[in-house]
Amino acid sequence: MFSPVINQLIERLNCLPGVGKKSAQRMAMYLLEHDRQGGLLLAEGLQEALTKVKNCQSCRNLTEYNECHICTDLQRDKSLICIVESPADVIAIEQCGSFRGYYFVLMGHLSPIDGVGPKELGITDLIARAQGHVEEVILATNPTVEGEATANYITEKLKPLGICVSRIAHGVPVGGELEYIDGGTLSHALLSRKQL
Repeated sequence: MFSPVINQLIERLNCLPGVGKKSAQRMAMYLLEHDRQGGLLLAEGLQEALTKVKNCQSCRNLTEYNECHICTDLQRDKSLICIVESPADVIAIEQCGSFRGYYFVLMGHLSPIDGVGPKELGITDLIARAQGHVEEVILATNPTVEGEATANYITEKLKPLGICVSRIAHGVPVGGELEYIDGGTLSHALLSRKQL
């Protein structure tokens, strides 16, 4: 239906998460018909980001420097490390504005089926980083089976070091109504209740 070059562009846009074949086709047509300059800027931005962005040497977050802006911020609390699965999780926590410690980004979760073990998650680096000034490690892995397994594994590795390990709360969202909350979430909220 399309020329080989247009088909190739559609296939490449289709690799993005949440972008199906039709959406990729609409994006390709829009760029070709209405915004070629925008397409060139997008291509330039992608190329620059993909060649310059790497993992922070301290926390594994994404940055174009050896250390990210969070790890070089001396105003943060060095006694706290929050462990997350992805750089997107760092952004989410930073946007809420209530955490002033440092991070460690696992870049995934334990998944033996996919060949992701402790080595791929940098657990040895995490343990080395946690020894020293760190008093508390906050586990903010996702509330999935893999996220929980990852949190449990990290807890087993850090507890013998005398480091306080805590887990972010999961449960009923602010503004949520109980009748619309699924059973698993409600059960977890009840088990994680705190005294007032």
